Order: sequence, then C-alpha cells, then structure tokens
Amino acid sequence: MLFDLKGKRRRLVQVVYLTLAVLMGGGLVLFGIGGDVSGGLFDAFSDRQGNVSNADDTFEDRRTQAQERLERNPRDEEALKALVRANYQLASSSAGQATTFPPESQDELRAAAAAWERYLATDPDPIDESLANLMLQAYGPGALNQLDKAVDTAQTLARADETSQSYLRLVQYASLAGDTRTADLAGQRAIELAPRDQRSTVTDQVEQAKAASAIQQAQGGQQGDGAAGE
Repeated sequence: MLFDLKGKRRRLVQVVYLTLAVLMGGGLVLFGIGGDVSGGLFDAFSDRQGNVSNADDTFEDRRTQAQERLERNPRDEEALKALVRANYQLASSSAGQATTFPPESQDELRAAAAAWERYLATDPDPIDESLANLMLQAYGPGALNQLDKAVDTAQTLARADETSQSYLRLVQYASLAGDTRTADLAGQRAIELAPRDQRSTVTDQVEQAKAASAIQQAQGGQQGDGAAGE
C-alpha cells in the first residue's frame, strides 16, 4: 500500500501531498476555485482596476459632452461647471488614496482651473459653492500650489457663506500665501461673526491657523531650498 511506505520514500510522498495541498489551497484563495463566490484575490484586483477604469470612462464622457456643449455656447454655465468637475474628478482618480496630487494629474487640474476661470467670467449669481470648494483643493499646496488663486477662491467662499468658519479658512490660506493683511482682516471678521460666548475660542483658532500656516510655509521653503541645492 502507498501509505505503508517507510523511510525516505514515505517522506517524499508526504512532501508531494503537502505541496499539492498548498497549491490547491492557493488556487482556492487566488482564483476562487471550489467556492460559492466566483473569483478570488486576482479577480478582486481586476475588479478594482475595472471600477477605476469605468469611473475614468464616465468622467471622460462627461468632459466630452461638456466640451461639445461649449462649442455651441461658450458661456454655458452648466457646461463649464460640468467641465470643471470632470477634469477635477479625473485628476482625483490619478491621485487615488494619496494626500497630494501626482504629476500625471497636473494637466487635468490645469484644465479644471481654466474652465473655472471661464465660469467666473460669466458672473454667476450665486456662485456654485461646491465647485469653489473643489477649486480650493485644486489650487492648494498638494495640487497646483497656486496660493494666490487659493486665497481668491477662499475669499469668494467666505463672502458667499459669511460664517466664522469660512473666514477662518481664509485666514489659513492667506497666511500660507504670506498675505498677512488679508489674514488679519479675515481673522477679525471670523471673530465678529462668532457668537459672543465663542469669540475667545475663535480668537485662539485664528492665531492657531496663522501659526500652523507659518510652519507649513517654512517647511515648504526648506523643501524648496533642499531641492534647489540638489
């Protein structure tokens, strides 16, 4: 009998069966063999890549549709908004889970910014605040790093929103851009808009926002100096 073998031949048989078990187990996990649920790890990776690809196709279609509408009417506000969003979403898709946008997303970010400027030129009233929030991210340090434009966008949002929090955000971006005058004025407005019993807290938040932005600005300068010296 096969299992009555002894010595080296028995060990060889055991090794062969162990190897087969590992391969079969790997097949179950990687390919989903023998389970009620089709697919395994390879299919999961393929599904994720497929989902990203499908999303990109959707954004590409939206961008194309918006561009076609703008060929007929260059001042079509809805088409311009759709173009901003489609380009920003394509840039975000390139970024994935990263906290900053990668170099390959810069073209889409610049295209979003160009569409945003065209949208602003139509003098929208009221301005689309959700779109402005996207552009605030697009102009930020982890994206296009156009801090003057980020300050303008934050200022637009603050004026539209007129809340203490929106002016605190303007303090942050103005301080990051080195625009101390705008940061000071925004800080004063943030305190004025806060309820009386919260003004002391908001005053502290204004100072914290300025300090945090100053630190971030200094770190950015050091990184730039280091890159220039390489």
